[in-house]
Order: sequence, then C-alpha cells, then structure tokens
Amino acid sequence: MYSSAKHEKMANEAAENFTTNIKNQKFTELSDDVTKESLKKSGFTAKEMEAKYETVYNGIDARDIKVSDLKVTPNDGDNNYKLAYSLEMTTTLGKMAKQKYTATISAEDDAWKVDWQPNLIFPGMVKSDKVRLTTDEAKRGQIQDVNGKGLAINKNVSEAGIVPNDLGEGAAKTTNLAAISKEFDIPVADLEKKLSQSWVHPDTFVPIKVLTTGSPVQMTGVSYATIETRYYPLSQAAAHLIGYVGEVSAEDIEKNKLLNAGDLIGKAGLERYYDKALRGVNGGRILIVNDETKEETVLQQNVKKDGDTIKLTIDSQVQQDAFNALKGEVGSVTVINPTNGNLTALVSSPSYDTNQMVAGISSEDYKKYTDDKKLPFLARYATRYAPGSTFKTITAAVGLENGTTKPDKVREISGLQWQKDKSWGKYFVTRVHDIPKVNMVDALVNSDNIYFAQEGLAMGATKFQDGLKKFDFGEEFDLPFNMEPAQVSNDGIKSDILLADTAYGQGELLMSPIQQAVAYTPFANNGKMVYPKLTATQETKAAKDSMSAATANTVKSALVQAVSKPEGTVHKLQIAGHNIAGKTGTAELKQKQGESGLENGFLLAFDSDKPDYLVLAMIEGVNGRGGSGLVIDKMKPVMESFYK
Repeated sequence: MYSSAKHEKMANEAAENFTTNIKNQKFTELSDDVTKESLKKSGFTAKEMEAKYETVYNGIDARDIKVSDLKVTPNDGDNNYKLAYSLEMTTTLGKMAKQKYTATISAEDDAWKVDWQPNLIFPGMVKSDKVRLTTDEAKRGQIQDVNGKGLAINKNVSEAGIVPNDLGEGAAKTTNLAAISKEFDIPVADLEKKLSQSWVHPDTFVPIKVLTTGSPVQMTGVSYATIETRYYPLSQAAAHLIGYVGEVSAEDIEKNKLLNAGDLIGKAGLERYYDKALRGVNGGRILIVNDETKEETVLQQNVKKDGDTIKLTIDSQVQQDAFNALKGEVGSVTVINPTNGNLTALVSSPSYDTNQMVAGISSEDYKKYTDDKKLPFLARYATRYAPGSTFKTITAAVGLENGTTKPDKVREISGLQWQKDKSWGKYFVTRVHDIPKVNMVDALVNSDNIYFAQEGLAMGATKFQDGLKKFDFGEEFDLPFNMEPAQVSNDGIKSDILLADTAYGQGELLMSPIQQAVAYTPFANNGKMVYPKLTATQETKAAKDSMSAATANTVKSALVQAVSKPEGTVHKLQIAGHNIAGKTGTAELKQKQGESGLENGFLLAFDSDKPDYLVLAMIEGVNGRGGSGLVIDKMKPVMESFYK
C-alpha cells in the first residue's frame, strides 16, 4: 500500500491538476494528468479523449464549472489511491445537478496520475456513448395593451439573404451586389463582409436583412427565408415605453448564466424591465445515448415554460393618436385616469423605429439617431422640466388650504411688471394681461404671474413648502422605468424672488410630465391624489388626501372657466357638449431676465363632469409658434376622439 507522505502528496497534486483542468476546460492538458495504460484500456488515444471532452462540453455549452468534495484516500490492498470528487456546471438548460465521480490514481513513469475512463466525462458513460442535447425553446410572452392588443408580439416575417453561387461571377456579380445594396440600403462593403465570413460556402444562405414590413422583392442573388421575430405594431409611437429586444452580448451571459449565445433579451424599455418574466424558461433534455443499445440516461431535464403575458393599462389607440398629433414635434403626452391612476398613454417625440432595431440597424442609421440634437432616445414623459403656469393650480390649492388665498379676494395690480421692493434690483415678475383687479379665478383664467407671485409671498416659504409636501415632491413612484423625483428647489426656498418665481411655476421647480399629471389628479378626483400604475395587476398606494374636496372643486371651477370664457387662455379647447377643465402653461428657460429663452408649452386638461382621463401635454420650443396654444391645437383632436 502506498501511504508514504510523499506519495500521498503526489496523488493529491495529480487529483488537483486533473480536476482544475476539467474546471477550466483545458482539455488539451488532460493527457498529462492521466495514465497511458488507462487510455489504452479504455480504447482512447490522448487526442481522442481531449476531442471527446471538447465535443461533449461544447455541445451542451458547459460553463461555470465548480469542483467540490475532492478527496484522495489510500486504496487498501492495492498500490494506488481512491479519487472522489463532484462537478457542478451550467449548461444550455441552466444549472445541472451535482455529478459525483470516482476513479483511482496510480503510479506511472515516476509520477502519479489518474486512471481515466469515459465515465469521468459523465458518470455511467462508456466509449460508444454520445451526449445529446434536445431543446424546446420557450416563446417570449407578449406585452399587451388594456384591451389585449399586442404592443410587443412574435411574428413570422421574411428574412432576405444571399446565396453566393446565385450572384454570378465578375461584372455580373458586381452589378448584382450593387442592385442588392440599393434595394436593401446596405453598403456593398457590408454585404461583402457578410459573404466573407468563415462559415460561408458557395451554397450557404447568408442573412442580410429582416423585413418587418412590405413584400419580398425578387432579384438575382437574393433568396428569402421565413423566421419568427419580435415585432412592435406601434413601433415609434411606443418605442420609449415598450423598448426592443436584441441578441445577448458576452457581458450579458457573464451576468446571467442562464443565457446562451444567440438568445434574444430585452435591451430597452419594458422589454428589458420585464425580460425575465417575458423570456420564460427553455425546456429540453441532456441525454447519454448508446447508439448500439439505444439506451438513454437523462443527465438534465427542463420542462418548457413560455414567457408571461404582461398586460398594460395603456390604450394603443390613444397612444397612437397622441403620437400622430405631435407630428414630429419635440414633446410628450401623458394620459392618466385621475380616479384610479391607470396610465392610458405615455408618448415621447421624436422617436425611433424599434422594428429597425430588432431587424438589425446599420451603424450609419444608428449614428443618425445618436447625433440628432432632438434626442430621439429620450423619454420626455419621464424627464423633468419647469412646469410653468399649469403649476399655478397647485399654488392656488395650497393657498386655499392654508387660508391665505380666498376665491373672491381681489388684488389690485398695476401694469405688466411688478417687484416686491427695490431690493429686487432689476428683477421683475411679468404678466401678459394688464388687469387692475384680479381674484383667484381671474388669475387662473388669465394665467396671471404677478397674482400668484404675490400669493406665494403672502404665504411665506414655510407654509408654501409645507403645502407642497402633500404632492410627493422628492418621492419616487413605483414605475418600471427611471424617473428622478420631482423637486421644489435645489436647496430650499431661501429668497423672496425664488419663492415668487416658484409660486407661478418657474424658479427651480422640476417635474416630469408624469409627475405633473399625478399632482393635478386631485382637481378631478375630489382632492385625492392617485398614484400612477402601468400594469393591470399592479397594486399602488391608496389615494392621498392632498386637499379638501371643496378646495379641489373651487380650483376645478376656475379651470372650467379658463376653457368656457372667451378671454380664457384655454378657450379654444372647448368641445361641444362637454365641460372641459384646462390650464395652459409656458415655461421660459433663460439665463437672466431680459433675455429670450427656449419656451416649453404645457396643457393640462380633463373632463370636469366625467373625469376618466387627464391629459398633460408638452411641446418644446413654442416660441413664435403660438406658445401653449400650439399644444391645444395638437391635442384637441385627440381629446375629441375620446367622445367618439
């Protein structure tokens, strides 16, 4: 019996070397770890053993291999040692159950090495056995709108490809490639690169483009195959929200061991956020198969589970109509049900083509998006802006709640500009209409900056900021995308000028269109602010009492008059037979007073009698184009469609 300390150390080193090379899949080094005699008895050469490991492990995509339970003990009565160890690994089907191995370690040529047999590839294997993988791929779940219409679906489409043999030779080949390049908008150099890949043979079908729309065009050198791909019926109209899928990267696989090369995963939007649920779990089996006896041994087995269907609160028709209404403007539209928080539409413009992203966007086309100064990848409904005059509704509510503001209290204001005193230097609050006597209703109907600046100063910073706490500034909403919390100021309201500016919707106020829409829901919901939700099954916090029903209805009445009165800033939003409540706002972005800056126009609107929708729309750069009136022009047809 070999039990000397020296021999035992050598046997342990042999075991460590062998299992480490298995772990690291350094199969070409295994021949140094095993006895020649054992290979001979097993009917393998060293090269054949290495190739067997390569074929089996690569075939099942074995990775993340871990060695455990390694133990070397003297083999009583024999001149060798017993070897025992376990292997765990991840395969195409996920994590495989721990496999236990036993072998012996013997002396050969003044060294100690493992006596190898095929059952050290997988327990129970013999030379004639093969390892086979069968897969049953899970279908990716759909993303649907509130009515069950698909927003992200699986669709059979045509894929164009080139068979090199069909291109011809010489000048004919050059002519055909040029024609294909023009038809599919792919540079000839890119086509040639695809055709020069190492796996391409003269009769190989080489995919060049997925066609999500249109019919296949018959031309020399081009063939078509039918494939299933991800398809987005609304494409640009819902791109920022739904997102798109793409092929996994090496980094993705490193982060998630269940992913395999060639898998499609969510790359942006809800496709990314809900990726795990949408992807489901692939089924399949890994078998040891003996071709002679037809005997099969199951090493790993998964039952396929198709991806879940994610049902949203979004109405695809409203989403499409709102996107069409913007007609390439830089802006956004948020539509929410102010009684339950259901988000009916989340639109951002300009946008990008999600189907193009899935089909394979060229570097030139992608660069057009990234270089576009209008930022087509930016989800503007979740981006913070100064809210402008729509925020005066909040100031009015806070003032009514703390007793500073009275609906019939009249402020006498002279001229179009005002300052508290000479300590403000050259700084003035300005307004559009020179109305000498103004009450709260007048101020909302005519959007009077000076009135609300004075009301804010009358409240004082403490009362004003305390009132704003009821609107969840600084809080995050439970939504499946990133959105910074709304803010009142950068570091507290510490000056009268900042207080005055904040009271009429400027200053350092920052709110996303979603946050604005949520903050305005109490006016349509008897003082209760609802929390937004995007999926049918989502549970949200209970509605919050942001103001009394009396306050909400007082402000709502003024907003109805802003639409119904001829002098109202929202008068042209009137819809026959309906009491629309509305408020426009223009937020000017400038470095200092006296300069002209970019103006963003806002529109807040809801049905005061049947409040099942609230619209918050925004268009950037409305200077000289009608101001916030442009937003009304764009949104009125959308709102009219709600009543058809």
